[in-house]
Amino acid sequence: MTCLLAACAAFMAGGVTATVAQSDGPLRIEITDGVIEPLPFAIPNFVSEDGGSADIAQSISRVIAADLASTGLFREIPQDAFISGISSFASPVAYSDWNAINAQALITGAVSGSGGNINVKFRVFDVEANQPLGEGLQFSGGAAGWRRMAHKIADVVYSRITGESGYFDSRVVFVAESGPKNARRKRLAIMDYDGANVQYLTDSSALVLAPRFSPRGDQVLYTSYETGFPQVYLLDVATVGRRVLSSQEGTMTFAPRFSPDGRTVVYSLSAGGNTDLYTMDIASGQARRLTQAPSIETAPSFSPDGSQIVFESDRSGSQQLYVMPASGGEAKRISFGKGRYGTPVWSPRGDLIAFTKQNAGRFHIGVMRTDGSEERLLTASFLDEGPSWSPNGRVIMFTRESQGSAGEAALYSVDISGRNLRRVLTEGAASDPAWSPLLK
Repeated sequence: MTCLLAACAAFMAGGVTATVAQSDGPLRIEITDGVIEPLPFAIPNFVSEDGGSADIAQSISRVIAADLASTGLFREIPQDAFISGISSFASPVAYSDWNAINAQALITGAVSGSGGNINVKFRVFDVEANQPLGEGLQFSGGAAGWRRMAHKIADVVYSRITGESGYFDSRVVFVAESGPKNARRKRLAIMDYDGANVQYLTDSSALVLAPRFSPRGDQVLYTSYETGFPQVYLLDVATVGRRVLSSQEGTMTFAPRFSPDGRTVVYSLSAGGNTDLYTMDIASGQARRLTQAPSIETAPSFSPDGSQIVFESDRSGSQQLYVMPASGGEAKRISFGKGRYGTPVWSPRGDLIAFTKQNAGRFHIGVMRTDGSEERLLTASFLDEGPSWSPNGRVIMFTRESQGSAGEAALYSVDISGRNLRRVLTEGAASDPAWSPLLK
């Protein structure tokens, strides 16, 4: 990352801009204030090198531009402002022409195809430094996978400029909703992070809730009312085959999540009027009770190293957040602000816990340190709930529901600074998003 492209890195580190000091050693980011100016970039339509890939080349360019602009960290310079174009991937870059329109980053690429496959190569340039930003790369695969290639390229560009891993080549599992508000039908669906390529995993014959991806993204846990009572199911994304994870007569199971190694599930089990946390080994089906309190314990989430679990409980008289060892034991309360706290989710970076907060008639998505310090509310509305982290721990997706008889649920995202609140476009109402890891 060069000095001219480093302002974004400070924003990623804490929601603030920075100055960059040049020295004989590595670049140093000095945090200075809380204002961010999106970095202007130019991306001419990728060149079609075989004459028959022009449409795909243009589409790939547009998806890359949309990915970067959607972060709020980047601002695309319109193509009608370009002084010079890119007619050949091998042509030298006229840096002065791109500098004249205030582009700080330039992305160029080319596409060629043969026999149903395409090859996409690209480069990133630091315009002010008059030099490439890293080496050129290329991706190859079936033409039907062009969107994934575009997301992968955007991830590389994002990473080179910010110093953080990207999150564009990922998917989201969610609950697709239809029908009137008082008789809503719900089914599981999966889509690209930006709402494209929707596929349905279940039908709408039974109410489904709270889907959660496995660490490898190949399985999904969810709660279904298929039997009339909530039960946890495990679904294979590729085959859509599923099975009940735990079924004991007279009990209800819900709010499941995978452990970081994908071998264990933590969930809530309600029996005899009491709700506690349990873990289950997926292979053997052996369950273990973690809590014994005469209160409601639910919404558990593992820390990234698997050593701790954060959850919500009303053991103190109101809904609050607690952290305990993953093997059970003494729990420590970490939420102490006004209002009620729920649906905690540990960041994949391990530094923050996202949550839903209800206070004074408003709902919020917020984050706090893992010890409960430095609480920050990122959103406020009639009903915001159910945060889910992007793979790099920098963006949170959640459900926002509008009020009134015609109100419906929609998916939104916001970065951890509270900036760049955006609606995620879906065909209909949607809720309960869960972000996958980066795809392989």
